[in-house]
Amino acid sequence: MRDDVPSGGIDFHCHLDLYPDFEAAIARAEAARVYTLTVTTTPKAWPRNHELTRHTRYVRAALGLHPQLVAERAHELVLWERYLPEASFIGEVGLDAGPQFYKSLDAQKQVFRTVLERCSDSGGKVLTVHSVRAVPMVLEMIERHLPQDRGIVVLHWFTGTKAEARRALMLGCYFSVNVEMTRSARGQALISDLPLSRILTETDGPFTRVDGLPAEPASVGATANAIARTRRTSEDLVASAVRTNLRALLDGTFTEF
Repeated sequence: MRDDVPSGGIDFHCHLDLYPDFEAAIARAEAARVYTLTVTTTPKAWPRNHELTRHTRYVRAALGLHPQLVAERAHELVLWERYLPEASFIGEVGLDAGPQFYKSLDAQKQVFRTVLERCSDSGGKVLTVHSVRAVPMVLEMIERHLPQDRGIVVLHWFTGTKAEARRALMLGCYFSVNVEMTRSARGQALISDLPLSRILTETDGPFTRVDGLPAEPASVGATANAIARTRRTSEDLVASAVRTNLRALLDGTFTEF
């Protein structure tokens, strides 16, 4: 990560390839000087994401296989493994045990285990991980298959308990927080309880909204503001801490923005 971290902010989980104009969305993130991790939901999306972001200053792509798509896309795990040497960032990956996706949970576990094991073999990867209704299983698999010295996990849009958050902290995990998380009492309690030194900001755009519009990297300041209000501190302090956290996270791997 460059030393001249801009004040534009950090969006550590966004789906730029799901906006109507992918290239324009990248250009807006670049113009806003927001460090942006754009995740992919299928390995087939990786080549274009990688090509469009490999020479950008602020935007990087992550190689993913979304748990909600495993039922239809598990066969793409072979592609994911093929592309892994090209990727420093991994995501979106993980487990989803919600009612709509529970039937594929066994297949999701098989995919996620392979992802963790291959990342462990490679070393130095940063993973952004989905854990809807599956936090205990996700943490158990991380503990078992990805040693802390072989990669770093960022738990995206975390909805677990405070006890589960403490376990995740012991495993070296970070947490990426979006505006939507600050809109519930449970989310506010969690955000207030997390150490500021493990928090990153995200939008998860276009799946969240700011001022009635789909969130995107340029609107990530609203996330820092919401975290600051929740924690009763200043937005500048939160933004500064998030920049420090990203620098610390990347210093623990071979990865740089």
